[in-house]
Amino acid sequence: MSFPTSLGTSTEDEIRLLGQDLTADLMGKVGFGELAFWLVALRRPTPSETRVFEAVLVALADHGFTPTAIAARLTYLSAPDSLQGALAAGLLGGGSRFLGVTEDCGMYLHETLLGHELPADDAGWDALALEVVTETRAAGKYVPGLGHPVHKVQDPRTPVLIGIAAEEGLLGPHLQLFQAIGRVHEQVLGRKLPLNGAGVCGAALADLGLPVELLRGFALLARAAGLLGQLAEERRRPIGMDAYLTVDRNAVYVDPTQT
Repeated sequence: MSFPTSLGTSTEDEIRLLGQDLTADLMGKVGFGELAFWLVALRRPTPSETRVFEAVLVALADHGFTPTAIAARLTYLSAPDSLQGALAAGLLGGGSRFLGVTEDCGMYLHETLLGHELPADDAGWDALALEVVTETRAAGKYVPGLGHPVHKVQDPRTPVLIGIAAEEGLLGPHLQLFQAIGRVHEQVLGRKLPLNGAGVCGAALADLGLPVELLRGFALLARAAGLLGQLAEERRRPIGMDAYLTVDRNAVYVDPTQT
């Protein structure tokens, strides 16, 4: 019996993926980040692309004390299928807000570049960035990738990822525009905001030529590692019930018929 798909085929004797023998050609020879890139792009990434892509996955594995982590811990305590429920709750929470920044920023930069010629120097990038930030502000919208609730001055991931992309010759137009937005936005917004790590990851992924519609998926892929860490930590040092009681005791319950 065979189960063919566009990516591979399983038979009784062999599993082939991307035209390769999974057990002979891939396992132990191809890293997971490289494989994820390959599956999406249908081409094997270069070593430079693999380094940037895996740097993005590491950057987005951040799983600090966010509502995503709390949701996962609480669901682990309360759901009938606790581990599966906790993973689902954490992924949905991360995808709906925090990790949406990666997609939003990559899409914003991509759509901007579609309608403009690429500038030749920093002055040109600054002019383009000033134009799009002004237009975004006039439309009453936020510029995705600006600001961070913890890293008020600079997100430590941003310069590192930009540096890695530059070292590998992959500092493309999305990252260049993102950097320019960081330089000029204060002129329009009236305050200086950091370029956050989720935004710079969206720019880097777009520069790798990956579909911008899938950027949230890459962020979820990275966050899954953090969620598993949170669930393991809950087993070692439970705080889920304390978090629940704190939220419950401070909640103000309102009769929905009276609102």
